[in-house]
Amino acid sequence: MKIYRIKGRFRQRLFNQSFVRELAVASKEQALEKVYSEFGSRHKLKRNQINIEEVVELKPEEVKDPAVLAMLE
Repeated sequence: MKIYRIKGRFRQRLFNQSFVRELAVASKEQALEKVYSEFGSRHKLKRNQINIEEVVELKPEEVKDPAVLAMLE
């Protein structure tokens, strides 16, 4: 498993909402698919309303998300 940090923005009514997600997945494509799926489901957004700004592969010691840390242990 690789760990990715994905930063981006999505349009929420009149404002742009920024987000940062850390995911433990097998590939960069799976990480992007998971982000699109979660935000589409949770916020009723289409993929073209979600702007991914940065995708970075992390080392285990750089992870900040407690859920991802628990998965690594």
